[in-house]
Amino acid sequence: MKTRREFLSRTLLGASATWTVPGFVNHTFAALDAATRDSATQIATGKDSPILVVIQLAGGNDGLNTLVPFADDAYYNARQRIAKKEKELIRLNDQIGLNASMPFLGSLYKEGHLACIQGVGYPNPNRSHFVSTSIWETADPSTRSNTGWIGRYFDNACSGADPTVGISFNKTQPESFGALKNSGICLSSPELYRWIHGGGEKAQAEEFFSELNRPDVDKEADNSPVDGASIGMSGGGKPGIVQGESNLAFLERVAMDARVSSSKILEIAARHKTQVTYDGSPLARSLNLVSRMIAGKLPTRIFYVSHGGFDTHNNQANSHDRLLSQLDGAIKSFMQDIKSQGNADRVTVMTFSEFGRRVAENASGGTDHGQGSCMFVAGAPVKGGLYGKQPSLTDLSQGDLKFTTDFRSVYATLLDEFMKTPSMPVLKAKYPSLGFMA
Repeated sequence: MKTRREFLSRTLLGASATWTVPGFVNHTFAALDAATRDSATQIATGKDSPILVVIQLAGGNDGLNTLVPFADDAYYNARQRIAKKEKELIRLNDQIGLNASMPFLGSLYKEGHLACIQGVGYPNPNRSHFVSTSIWETADPSTRSNTGWIGRYFDNACSGADPTVGISFNKTQPESFGALKNSGICLSSPELYRWIHGGGEKAQAEEFFSELNRPDVDKEADNSPVDGASIGMSGGGKPGIVQGESNLAFLERVAMDARVSSSKILEIAARHKTQVTYDGSPLARSLNLVSRMIAGKLPTRIFYVSHGGFDTHNNQANSHDRLLSQLDGAIKSFMQDIKSQGNADRVTVMTFSEFGRRVAENASGGTDHGQGSCMFVAGAPVKGGLYGKQPSLTDLSQGDLKFTTDFRSVYATLLDEFMKTPSMPVLKAKYPSLGFMA
């Protein structure tokens, strides 16, 4: 196997030697060559299965200016400059309003497909971005877990699945994807897919692998042992050396597999020609690519994207509204896109942030790190409404909202009632359902 052409001629579309191809590449080739080529429904391991899209609001979203207790005078007393007036809200009931920067989410709420979850947090909260994010990602406030909640879902419910069972659009793998068997894949764009799993672009590796794939390079075998785990191939799995295969032959095979894999992901993503307009925000671009991957039949169960900038210590009013508007616009385009594909009934979107902000504004017209906040769960499979109890604005914990809903109940509801997998092995305890899935 010296060239890409030779490799392709020996894979599924050409003929045999499928031992050289990762399993998900075979599925990818099959998707491209299937009789149902124009169908937007996933085939093989992906057909009719639920898909969860996780959106991280990185930095600590101010839940009080997102889901606003406008009927409570304590809210305006604590936030004389940045409080949202009732006319700036979408009323959900006589007490709570949604920030008017999110008109699409407001319409989803009225249609019964947006769950707004109040007072979300966890015991003994931590105000460190790093520590609190880790707690949310591992679903373990003790911070002792070496796996993530999504990774444990992969391990417990997706045995034998392709590495594309989970795809994160981050430059480094989120801690939530940490798994014992299959940790999914991580990419900031499909072009970088084969180099960034485990963190950082590997320019030297790319140059080396490019050199390996040149047909005119003299490749002398090196028979020294190879540790497959040392190869930076995306996909979470650790490719093994075949008996009798040399070190260099192994490197060549892994490199070629990675190249073909990422090019096929690009080809699959390019197949869906959406009629929906997405704006130019990074979140919208990521969700655009997610929708194309869903339409292109990738067998992915969980997509993970980030929307940053929520660490609003200074001049919060305008920047926070802008961030919420970008979130709303990106979800609107995505929801319209998957509906046009016929996939709306399979897809649910969940937002989370590592913590909320303090009740009182600070001297810089912003808010500092707090505790309880809010979450959204949206989509056709969702039973909309307000869930959880709105925390008191006067009975506080060191100036912060006391959480009233454990975030692991949100995860448990999604796992048990949407993903159709028992939540206890994933979350390592039983948490009550919030009942927001239809």
